[in-house]
Amino acid sequence: MTQLTSKTLYDSDFALWIEETISKLKAQEFERVDWENLIEEVESLGKRDKRELKSRLITLFEHLLKRIYVPLPDCYRGWEVTIRRTQSKLKDILADSPSLSGFLASIYFDCYQEAVDNMQIEYDAYFPDLCPFPQDVTVLLTEKLWEKSQ
Repeated sequence: MTQLTSKTLYDSDFALWIEETISKLKAQEFERVDWENLIEEVESLGKRDKRELKSRLITLFEHLLKRIYVPLPDCYRGWEVTIRRTQSKLKDILADSPSLSGFLASIYFDCYQEAVDNMQIEYDAYFPDLCPFPQDVTVLLTEKLWEKSQ
């Protein structure tokens, strides 16, 4: 398969392109690999994981803020379920890619601020400007933080 044909396959049938690329790599047919698109895909994997980590951290902060600062007891259970699920997914991401812990630390306060901004639009309640949640990732992702605030 020529480089042009391979790129056409990439654009027309991504799943088949993946299968053929894996097959070529396993067979060590490196000269037949569509390197340009393979490199692009590998780069996008890292970006995707960072986007997911950021999105889930914002979700965690939003639901913690709602659970602690929005007095709607009928919603507490749903918010707590979302908090636990989000903590679990964040732990999974960090277990798969421990090096993302540094990235999480670098976006921590920006994500908190984005969560506060979102909650101020959604609810007429007080939310602290300074992040009240622990920066210790283990604590953040394992403890029932809403119980500690009461």
